[in-house]
Amino acid sequence: MTTDLLESLAQRGLRKVKVGGFDIDGLLRGKFMHADKLPSALAKGFGFCDVIFGWDITDALYDNATVTGWHSGYPDALARVDASTLRVLPQEPDTAHLLVDFYTQDGKPHPACPRNLLKRMIARAETSGFRPKFGAEFEFWVFRETPQTLEQKHYTGLDPLSPGMFGYSLVRAGQHADFVHDVLDTLTAYDIPLEGLHTETGPGVWEACIPYDDALPAADKAALLKTTIKLVAARHGLSVTFMAKWNAALPGSSGHLHQSLWDSTGTTNLFGDAKGLHGLSTLAQHYLAGIVDTGPELTALYAPFINSYKRYVPGVWAPMTAGWGFENRTSMVRVIGGGGAASSVSATRLELRQTGADINPYIAMATSLGAGLHGIEQSLALPPETRGDASSQGRQVPPTLEHAVDALRNSDRAKQILGEAFVDHYVRTRDWEAREYRKAVSGWELKRYFEAV
Repeated sequence: MTTDLLESLAQRGLRKVKVGGFDIDGLLRGKFMHADKLPSALAKGFGFCDVIFGWDITDALYDNATVTGWHSGYPDALARVDASTLRVLPQEPDTAHLLVDFYTQDGKPHPACPRNLLKRMIARAETSGFRPKFGAEFEFWVFRETPQTLEQKHYTGLDPLSPGMFGYSLVRAGQHADFVHDVLDTLTAYDIPLEGLHTETGPGVWEACIPYDDALPAADKAALLKTTIKLVAARHGLSVTFMAKWNAALPGSSGHLHQSLWDSTGTTNLFGDAKGLHGLSTLAQHYLAGIVDTGPELTALYAPFINSYKRYVPGVWAPMTAGWGFENRTSMVRVIGGGGAASSVSATRLELRQTGADINPYIAMATSLGAGLHGIEQSLALPPETRGDASSQGRQVPPTLEHAVDALRNSDRAKQILGEAFVDHYVRTRDWEAREYRKAVSGWELKRYFEAV
């Protein structure tokens, strides 16, 4: 693979190299590397400061991390290049872009590396003969703003790309054709082709759907899609957010995950059974039971930020309870396909709707895959189906990040499924996030209390 990659770079005239990986918050952290260093990096890896696992989304250093910190001196982690991830942006035709996985100095998978977490869950599935496939869909909001104007306006009073509520509007798509086609063409050239792109309900909001793929490339595409759309937007003088809820008066931004297990050859969908409940095989029912049963205690992994929980309110199409339903968009998990129709067996899948657009795709996919495999291994029974509005049926999901962190911290199953080292680090990072929020004084508080109390 290494020799083939180097030959490909030479043949395509790729003279520059960008390398990077995703941190715990889903940010792509990377740098340019001289092309002459790439052969060595491919063969032995290279050093990458492990502070990327020791700071938060604003580069503030954690005060509670154990995987790195002042106590360790923030040494280099070992970054290993994944040659299969080669991509080239059309706007940077002489520059190769490659993803890396992070390891400790003694060569073990770094306990905080999200991509390695997913690879571990995939390997677990493969030992049972399963080939997991995923597809992500993200909603995002587009504004006629730049990083400078966002700061100047304090992220309020923003100018959306288009006004009003106009879902599935080809008029809006036509009015912004330059941007829309740039998104479609750039993503296609970057090996992230879209299955669909359309406006959603809200001023300047869009939804992008990525076709299903094997789990690891599916997560790569989902993670890179967010970064790439932001780059495309910048070329048009626009800004994009994937926040779960940027405005209290408007809908939230979903990040639904479609998933299924296939046989080892990838030709047979093991979730489909025309004679099963709603077309679900027994295997799929156990997998679904695993996701639903563990949902509340794993919520912090699906909803990673303070803002994530602003979606979990009535009337915004985000599940507030742990349950499932056939073609029920109010449930935590929606069963799609099947229904006894043999022609739809291959399309039978589960849609996890608890997740928002702010997820780290590697962590969210690893968590739902691990939870589903747990359901299979334990032969968990499927709870009764949710019918109608699911918001008041079943166990409530944690209403805040603090509640979710407590649930995850106390979950023995989370540690069994994802590994104690990863869960410990993740809990520490989310605890920090919650404590940082407690220090903040919001505009809501000032408006409500400043003069009256």
